[in-house]
Amino acid sequence: MNSQRLILVTGASGYVGGRLVRDLVSDNCAVRVLVRDAQKVSEQPWAKDVEIVAGNANNPADLRRALHGVHTAYYLLHSINAGKNFDEVENAMAQNFAQAAEAENISQIIYLGGIANDLNRSQHLASRMNTGTQLASGKVPVLELRAGIIIGSGSASFEMLRHLTHRLPIMTTPKWVSNLTQPISIRDALYYLRKCAALPTPVSKICDIGGKEVLSYADMMQKFAKLSGLRKRWIIQVPVLTPKLSSLWIGFVTPVPTSLARPLVESLISEVVADPKKSIDSIIAPPPEGFIDVEGAIKLALSRIADREVVTRWSDAAYPTAPWQKAQSDPEWAGEMVLRDRRESATDASAAALWQAIESIGGENGWYGADFLWYLRGLLDRVFGGVGLRRGRRDPLTLHVGESLDFWRVEELERGVRLKLYAEMVLPGKAWLEFSISEQGGKRIVRQEASFSPRGLGGQLYWYAVLPFHSFVFPTMMRNLIRKANRTDYANS
Repeated sequence: MNSQRLILVTGASGYVGGRLVRDLVSDNCAVRVLVRDAQKVSEQPWAKDVEIVAGNANNPADLRRALHGVHTAYYLLHSINAGKNFDEVENAMAQNFAQAAEAENISQIIYLGGIANDLNRSQHLASRMNTGTQLASGKVPVLELRAGIIIGSGSASFEMLRHLTHRLPIMTTPKWVSNLTQPISIRDALYYLRKCAALPTPVSKICDIGGKEVLSYADMMQKFAKLSGLRKRWIIQVPVLTPKLSSLWIGFVTPVPTSLARPLVESLISEVVADPKKSIDSIIAPPPEGFIDVEGAIKLALSRIADREVVTRWSDAAYPTAPWQKAQSDPEWAGEMVLRDRRESATDASAAALWQAIESIGGENGWYGADFLWYLRGLLDRVFGGVGLRRGRRDPLTLHVGESLDFWRVEELERGVRLKLYAEMVLPGKAWLEFSISEQGGKRIVRQEASFSPRGLGGQLYWYAVLPFHSFVFPTMMRNLIRKANRTDYANS
């Protein structure tokens, strides 16, 4: 590592941050990351090559601890899913960061914001701009890179584009699909970000970064359809689809939840084209191999998905104040109630085959029976503003702590022994689903436990209302999981 210049990356568990850390490590940079939960990044391939600081970006003491001794800090934080007042949250967070950076006398802040050209900006874009203003309010130079739509495997914008195009051969769309945008591939965005780590002197400037093409969102949909082997999409523009209605529809059709889709949709209302007057060329030269065009970026993203090489996804970042996580259980001082459904079964199946079955659960692999009921539960979740099942899996065979799995998130994982999932569906309380394997009397014991910490009487009533479904779903899941393990052992014998 380069010990002369310590670099801090915030938002390292997010879509861009996780990839940036990987690239900085490959450039032999000395990297420190600030994350809320160190365990969440513990299985990243770069985890052993960086210094991990666990802390809250809203806590000035945690910020100063993370920024101590740092030369360059990447600010990749946002609170887009923090509800209607997310701009106030982002404003306060940026102020705290600027003050802590100045107190620790760091040399440079790098901030990734969003392009905004006209005065009719969405709340999301206005907040992104204000974040840059607050970061620059101190004495530390801030280089703000403003990007439009980022095209890459796993990005929220790309998932919106992909699923809308795949699932809707005929689309009624609002007028904004004809607005011009200048997307940039994740490869090119990362090129600029990683080059910022080696700036010879601090820079205080706002620069737009965009790809080589300017086109409409509708044009991108047609390009995606062509590259996916689909027929040309019929796009019918109507004037009555407000951003709210559009985001509700996107939340229903795509894996991107309504709460995240709305600010993204609102950002498309304005034209998002890089301003030549804000060129970054005088600071960082363009990529030597040239920019990837839109078709090339889409092809690259699709190939990453097909080859199961999606490094990070939009859903990697947890949103603790998202609508589907607002329901909390009773406080600890009140004596938290935990209701449980335990299942246990002894089997001759090997531990390796059992673990393979457990770790491959969910996504396109399904939930080992009663998948129709799981589908209905996911559909119900989306109706109430939750994430539903469409987030799927990053990889069909392996899981990592912190990543999303349908409407669950991997909370704990001891490979070969234990998997614990935390529910991110809309619930009157908090829920977990846990699997474990142990050895006893020459057999493997598989334990499956669903636990629920209800919020008040409504939460308790919910638990007892779904118990009849548990009595069918969970035994079926256990039987089919063991059957799959037995088939694996038979195939390998």
